[in-house]
Amino acid sequence: MPTARDSLLNAALSALDVRAWSSVRMVDVAAAAGVSRQTLYNEFGTKEGLARALARRETEEFLAGVDQALAAARQHDADPADCLAAATAWTLRTARRSPLVRAAITGCRTDRLPTAVQLPADELVRTLRDRVAAVLDPQRGPTGAGWVYEAAVRLAVSYVVAPATSDEDACAQVARLVRGLGAASGPN
Repeated sequence: MPTARDSLLNAALSALDVRAWSSVRMVDVAAAAGVSRQTLYNEFGTKEGLARALARRETEEFLAGVDQALAAARQHDADPADCLAAATAWTLRTARRSPLVRAAITGCRTDRLPTAVQLPADELVRTLRDRVAAVLDPQRGPTGAGWVYEAAVRLAVSYVVAPATSDEDACAQVARLVRGLGAASGPN
């Protein structure tokens, strides 16, 4: 059973499906979550606090999904290129599903969304690069092949802004880039 906090965040996210953030009312979020308005204010303080918590949760869930996609690919003995293709697939699916994640990835916000997206897009790219490096090159981390991983992350993010013909094509392009740059980079 979800906590009151989770219920409130879920209700706020559902409200964003049907109206702009500026039109979301705290009383409606509390009612949809089945808690009192006072509980909502006790938990988040303000509407801006609710927005920050919602953006943080969506971003953390996105990053956890990237970690899971990388780990699952790694468990199947995928090479770094295929691991990054798996992370790209997760990124594209999640950005389509979540306007908050899309805004965090691209830095583009609409009036439908709260302005409190947790990470600036450039910081999110660096975070993704570091997570990829931690899984694929744990001995050296981002100082190893980090520039290759950053290029791959930036290419994957570009497909959120300007979609490829298909997700499979985008993933294949990311894998091709990693293989090409990885071969060109040699040992560091």
